Formats: sequence, C-alpha cells, structure tokens
Amino acid sequence: MKHSLKWAGAVWLALLLCMPAAADDLLMARANRMFPEAMTLLQSAISSRGYTVTRLQQVNENLQRREFQSDMYRVVYFGKLEEVRRATARNPNLIPFLPLNITIFAEGDQSILVASHPQMLQEFFPDPELKTLFERWEKDMVEIMDEVREEK
Repeated sequence: MKHSLKWAGAVWLALLLCMPAAADDLLMARANRMFPEAMTLLQSAISSRGYTVTRLQQVNENLQRREFQSDMYRVVYFGKLEEVRRATARNPNLIPFLPLNITIFAEGDQSILVASHPQMLQEFFPDPELKTLFERWEKDMVEIMDEVREEK
C-alpha cells in the first residue's frame, strides 16, 4: 500500500509537470480582423493610452526554419519611459520583463493577440508600490486587446 501511494504520487507529479501553463498566466484575445487592420488598431490602442511603441519584432525567420510560412506574426513592445525608469530604479530585477509586449499573429481571417499576464510579476516582485503598477498594466492591456477585438 505504501509503495503504491508513492508510485501514484510520482505519476501525479509527473503528469502535473507535463501539463501546459494555465491560461490564467496569459491574456488572450481573438479579433475578427485581418492582420494588417488588427496590427494598426493595436498600435493605435497602445498609443492612445499614453504608451510608446518601442519596437516591432518580426519573428518570421525562426518560424520559417520550422516550416511555418507567415509574414503576419509580430511582437509589439511598448512602455512609458519615465514609468519604466522609476520601476527599474527601485527594482532592477524588473529589467528583463520590460518593456511590456503583445504578440499578434494571423489565423485565417482573424488575428490573435497574446501577452503575459502582468499580475504574474507580483509573485516575483511583492512590493506594494509595484502592485498598483501591475494592476494598471493589466487594466490597460485588457483595454488594448478589447479595443482591437471590438467589432466594427
């Protein structure tokens, strides 16, 4: 009995470790818009909330190496310079997580947006001052995605 409980526990742990990350870790939205229109709306929604788009990263080369043919796959990086400076001055370990980003890619006649959930950062950075910042980032990212997703 004792060995069967250990074996069952080991199997359960192995299955748990092999499972994909919970959806709670991601913010996701599907927009009934072609990629070019969704990409334009995404950048506009980001800018209208006071953020600056800092970089548009194409990831096509790596996808093509894996035989995925699409030129409609981007990572949009954005932030507020002074806000990022203040947060990273207080917590330099935040640097690898910034600027914020949203990945956008085409799926047929639709576009998919995916981002890491800003609240996840709270687990690593429990500073109460940052909690408010992470909550606002979450609110802004949800609003950005909703704006892109809204029907015409």
